[in-house]
Amino acid sequence: MTEGRQCATRRAVLAGLAGTGAALALPVLAGARTGAHVAVIGGGFGGATAARYLRRGAPDLRVTLIEPAERFYTCPFSNLYLGGLRDWDSIGHGYDGLRAAGVEVIHARAEAVDTAARRLRLAGGAELAWDRLVIAPGIDLRWNALEGYDAAAAEIAPHAWKAGPQTQLLRRQMEAMEDGGTFVMVIPGGAYRCPPGPYERAGMVAHYLKTRKPRSKILLLDAKDRFSKQPLFMQGWQALYGDMIEWVGLDDDGQVVRVDAARRAVETAFGTIHRADVLNVIPPQMAGGIAADAGLTDASGWVPVDPATFAARQAEGVHVVGDAALASPMPKSGFCANAQGKVAAAAILADLAGQAPPEASFANTCYSMIAPDYAISVAGVYRVEGGAVAEVAGGTSPLEADAGFRAAEARHAAGWYAAISADIWGA
Repeated sequence: MTEGRQCATRRAVLAGLAGTGAALALPVLAGARTGAHVAVIGGGFGGATAARYLRRGAPDLRVTLIEPAERFYTCPFSNLYLGGLRDWDSIGHGYDGLRAAGVEVIHARAEAVDTAARRLRLAGGAELAWDRLVIAPGIDLRWNALEGYDAAAAEIAPHAWKAGPQTQLLRRQMEAMEDGGTFVMVIPGGAYRCPPGPYERAGMVAHYLKTRKPRSKILLLDAKDRFSKQPLFMQGWQALYGDMIEWVGLDDDGQVVRVDAARRAVETAFGTIHRADVLNVIPPQMAGGIAADAGLTDASGWVPVDPATFAARQAEGVHVVGDAALASPMPKSGFCANAQGKVAAAAILADLAGQAPPEASFANTCYSMIAPDYAISVAGVYRVEGGAVAEVAGGTSPLEADAGFRAAEARHAAGWYAAISADIWGA
């Protein structure tokens, strides 16, 4: 894509984003059925958004958010923690803001959903009845999809693809690595959370190593030949880190098929063995387990939904938002989960009021940090056409931008994170 084409497309995206914001403004639906109860499973970008906007649209509606963690740590900006740009507390969010908005928050694990009886069971045995249900379970990892990589192996070779103890473990391993060591990352093919995430992580790890352990190397073993914002990432890596980062794609024997965590070694499809001082394995993924247990997933491992409402195809009265949903070409991103949560909330409120759902529209902006003052981005606007999601505008940062432009995008990334966190959790 030429720079002129990129800029024109980005202008179209900005115009589309303005329209999307207006379309997602929820009216107060006073006609929503009195006494109805909407339960929401999962307090991340999609679920917490849905809970907040359900209450905003119908202040008398009973909304219960079920989330085991008292503090939610975001995958967005967790790479900045690895790179030393953020401390751990800065990416954690509590639920007092949602409580203040009138959402009932229960810190417990939802263990089972009965879609026919419209009941769910919590850890400990308590049950809740619901009239409508939103499930935002995020991802689960496909253990042993890579031979030898299971939950026990992840305690040696962390995935860090769910922000939390795994992220902190990976950071400790980076700190312990000797200067001159090799950081190896295994990157999956297929659908997974945050398509640009592994490549942002490479930049953030490179920043950490360049400033502390400059003789070290990063090897990226990728199960595909193309990735999101690839020219921009490669340009940034080369400009900032020289030959520190090596990317090996599928055709060049980048697909890992076997992991030996104890030896911190991996084997590729062609039989090549790579050994690491720090081994970061990002395995194939699927929808969070409760969605599968409820019979909502298909053979892909993800949940098919009606893109106009994010109602699950496999059950009535249930909506699935966020990473677990099949919504291509929308990526599995925090911004998309936030937009989907708003669309699902609007559809539920309209349904409870006996109205047709408003027209759905969605937006996504994804910033990727490569250094403290160097970021790149991709943006898109999506609508429903012919019963499927269609991207109607999209674009990336210009390939040949100056240092001031990249620094401005880094500031925009911080502003985006602060704004979306406030929109969702109120902090």
